[in-house]
Amino acid sequence: MITVHEIYQKLLARQGMQQWWPAESDFEMLLGAILVQNTNWRNVEKALGNLATFMEPEKIRDMPLEELGQRIRPSGFYNQKAMKLKAFVAWFGMYNFDVAEVKKQSFDVLRAELVAIKGIGPETADCMLAYAFDKPVVVVDAYTRRIFGRVGFEVPKKYDDFRRMLEEGLPRELAVVQTFHGLVLMHCKEYCLKTPICSGCPLESDCLKVGIA
Repeated sequence: MITVHEIYQKLLARQGMQQWWPAESDFEMLLGAILVQNTNWRNVEKALGNLATFMEPEKIRDMPLEELGQRIRPSGFYNQKAMKLKAFVAWFGMYNFDVAEVKKQSFDVLRAELVAIKGIGPETADCMLAYAFDKPVVVVDAYTRRIFGRVGFEVPKKYDDFRRMLEEGLPRELAVVQTFHGLVLMHCKEYCLKTPICSGCPLESDCLKVGIA
C-alpha cells in the first residue's frame, strides 16, 4: 500500500510547491484561520477586504464588537466569529501582539494556549502554528480525510491521532508540512472532489477508491 510520504511525493510531482497560506501578513493569516471556519475562501476574502484598513491587532481589539461582526459578515456566523477574533486578539496581547515573541514559545505550550481560546479548535490552532508561528505541524482537515480514506488508509477518528499518523510519515520540516497542506487542498479541488475525477489523478493507480461507487 502507498505510504504517506509517497502520496506527498506524487502530489508534489504533479502540483509543485504550493505557496499557501494566502495572506499579506502574519496577522492577516491569523484572522483568516478563524474566518475560514465553516465557509469557503471566497467569503473569507470578502471579510478580510472589509478589514483591510484595520489589519492591526490593536484596531481589532478596539473595534466595537457589533461593527466587527458586520465587517466580517460575508464569512458567515459573523457574531460568533467576531467574539472568536476578540478572544484571539486578547490572547495575542499577552505576547504584546508580537509574532516573534510567540514563536519563542514551545510547540506544546503554544498549542495548549491556542486550543484553550474559545472558538479555536485543533485545526485552526495548527493552521496558525504552521503558517504564522513557524511550527512544523501537519494540518488535518476534511480534504485530508477524504484523500486518505479513499486511498485506503484506516483514518483515525480523533484529530490528533490522525495528525500524528501523518507526521510519522513525513519529514518534520516547516516547508514540507506547509506544502503538504497546500497539495491536499489543490488535489481536492482538481481531482478528489466530492464526486471525484479519477482520470488523470496522480494517485489513481494506488487508490482503492473506498466509498466511491
